[in-house]
Amino acid sequence: MFFHRQQMQHTASPDKPDAVYARKLQEVLGGQYGEITVAMQYGFQAWNAHIPGKYRDLLYGIGAEEFGHVEMLAVMIGQLLEKAPLGITTEAVQDDPTVAAVVGGTDVQAAIVAGAGSRPVDSNGNPWQGSYVTASGNLLADFMSNANAEMQGRLQVARLYHMTDDAGVRDLLAFLLARDTMHQNQWLAAVAELREEGVEDVPVPSNFPQQKEDQDVHYQYINFSDGEAASTGSWASGPTPDGKGEFTYLDGPESSVPMPPPTHPDARFYGTTEVPNVVEKAAGAMQDKLHKE
Repeated sequence: MFFHRQQMQHTASPDKPDAVYARKLQEVLGGQYGEITVAMQYGFQAWNAHIPGKYRDLLYGIGAEEFGHVEMLAVMIGQLLEKAPLGITTEAVQDDPTVAAVVGGTDVQAAIVAGAGSRPVDSNGNPWQGSYVTASGNLLADFMSNANAEMQGRLQVARLYHMTDDAGVRDLLAFLLARDTMHQNQWLAAVAELREEGVEDVPVPSNFPQQKEDQDVHYQYINFSDGEAASTGSWASGPTPDGKGEFTYLDGPESSVPMPPPTHPDARFYGTTEVPNVVEKAAGAMQDKLHKE
């Protein structure tokens, strides 16, 4: 059950309208790492969770909070657009390059489609996509993805903070930055707890028998670049983070496998091959006659 309370977690009121900044703010609403993504991601992870208890409750709790962040940004964007001018004459644009730049920086669909409102799109107007959501059913893999999402989201909000001097907008962004700080720490703490409790471990999935892996390369750093500095990293020698092996370093691949010959699919796919065209045509006709579908 979802219940909406017509209150917000934090103030979302700009000091002045700014249609250009409203478009920028769309990125952290409907972009790949925006609030819509994390709200849906945590929701689907909760619905896909296979065990009850604290981890599923954590997902439900933060997911519900993120829907509130969606609302705050949508409201803020609407207010940034509320008193934006409907349009500027062609002459004004041509006479003033600054005005032309401002017009070019606004999202015209915010006016034409949404009537001076927010939309589920990124800053370029690309629609939000469900493919942004990661919900695998493996909690350790998902929680690592969540930490990354919060890191990317906080990075974008931090950049947006310096793109405006509007105190009202900055006040909301400061709140969102703080919540992203908390959420990063929550997901990293949950990752550590999953491992400590033996619920899941690295490498994910930890239940897959590692003896079925190629034992020669599963902890080997193979350098496929002419750069040499990577060999000095902790990922090239010493114990592995999962505690199950030792890193080794190999300066380039030691073997190669011949490339298979080109494929020859059914003639009725009409791909170009070295087989003469008349032969391909005859083969296709014969297959049709024999009902080789």
